[in-house]
Amino acid sequence: MSVKLVQNADICSEKTLSSEKHVLFVLPEKAPNELPFADSLQAKLNRMGSEYRDLNKTPLTLDLPNNSLASFVILNNNLSAFQRHGLLRKAIKPLLDEHASELAICVFGDAAEREAHACDAYYVVSVNAAELPSKKSEQKHKPLNKISIYGHKAEHDYADVHARVAGNALCRQLTITPPNELSPTIYRHKIAVLAQEHGWQHKEYDMTSLKNMGAGAFYAVGQGSEPQDAAIVHLSYAPDNAQKHLALVGKGICFDTGGHNIKPAKYMQGMHEDMNGSAVALGILLAATQQQLPVKIDCWLAIAQNHIGPLAYKQNDVVTALNGMSIEIVHTDAEGRMVLADTLTLASREKPELILDFATLTGSMMTALGDRMSGVISNRPELACKAVAAGNSAGERVHTFPYEEDYESDLDSDIADIKQCTLEGGADHIHAARFLGRFIENDVAWLHTDLSSSNRKGGLGAVQSDTNGFGVGFGLEMIKSFLSQ
Repeated sequence: MSVKLVQNADICSEKTLSSEKHVLFVLPEKAPNELPFADSLQAKLNRMGSEYRDLNKTPLTLDLPNNSLASFVILNNNLSAFQRHGLLRKAIKPLLDEHASELAICVFGDAAEREAHACDAYYVVSVNAAELPSKKSEQKHKPLNKISIYGHKAEHDYADVHARVAGNALCRQLTITPPNELSPTIYRHKIAVLAQEHGWQHKEYDMTSLKNMGAGAFYAVGQGSEPQDAAIVHLSYAPDNAQKHLALVGKGICFDTGGHNIKPAKYMQGMHEDMNGSAVALGILLAATQQQLPVKIDCWLAIAQNHIGPLAYKQNDVVTALNGMSIEIVHTDAEGRMVLADTLTLASREKPELILDFATLTGSMMTALGDRMSGVISNRPELACKAVAAGNSAGERVHTFPYEEDYESDLDSDIADIKQCTLEGGADHIHAARFLGRFIENDVAWLHTDLSSSNRKGGLGAVQSDTNGFGVGFGLEMIKSFLSQ
């Protein structure tokens, strides 16, 4: 997406807005003395039996006398980033629904308010203007190509915002792509192209390599597909000024049938998005690269499909993972932790100071939290606390769950070193984390994110599409927190 940005430090007026057809007014708690179209706004508030202050809960859309459409919203200083983003998303939806090619953002208040509101509004407008895959035959409308900001002129060009938007858009574009257009073969090719475009080092461990290495956990899942095109892909961003070293790990199941423990149709619908964790990792890598963050990032993507066939793994199989641990298969629909196990071992052998993994992993996390936030579990309590703070800062909320050792006794096996899962359900999100933790070597600090909020009907936070790219902003904040230590 290429959007022209025009900044004007002057507060907007009815005259300066005469040529604007779509306008977003971002207002402070106290009504500005010189608010354009104040009489028209007050007249509609009176008709609705509302007051100015009600705009801090419900944005208002108004047809202006100059035949323009405007949306008015108040952002209180005590709102969280999530709340600010959510209000702005609601405010701009009517404007973008008219397929605006140009949009003006007018910010009011003191200097600090105008700066903060301009940045938030510009991000929310930009992220929702990103083009997403569509196979509809209807004529496509012209995309948003110009954003004007009145009331604040930043000393920068919002490069960090552009990078976050680019990462979020990449994540959503990949996740939404239909499964017949994003098989492991196609996905691996797209990643190779991205690596070349952005200067990332690129290496693949295909099925033959993984079998020879002894990566039996990943191989067990990949062997059921034809062709056997699953692979672990390793990308590296290594700037000369890197101060620290971390790893991103993402689950990339391009389609999940459930395997022999096949999912019913209701729960198989949308399973092309089971690769969302890998798309989040790629989005973070892209944004970190564009922001030129001084950190070495190894990005590990576990790309496969969970299919049914004569070679597919099954209940009661016992396989041996890359680290030598034997695993008793209990349920073939717990394939995500299988592909991540060997991938985490590879990532930890590079001895990063931190591993962040992302996966649409368990239904129990969705049961625990719903689809409004995601859950995190860590082998370092202090890291989990930092994750909550990073999520709040990014407007992508996470909640922490325990990583207590006694949960692992539920995974005791009579014939192998560990069970893959249990059939009793319960705290499967914690069981999954305890399982994954057994495959991390060198005692590396690790944060696991179970993406229960990757898809929410009607959008979430800043993003109005159901598939929302949750995790990219949060991951960026985690990296910045890591760099500040």
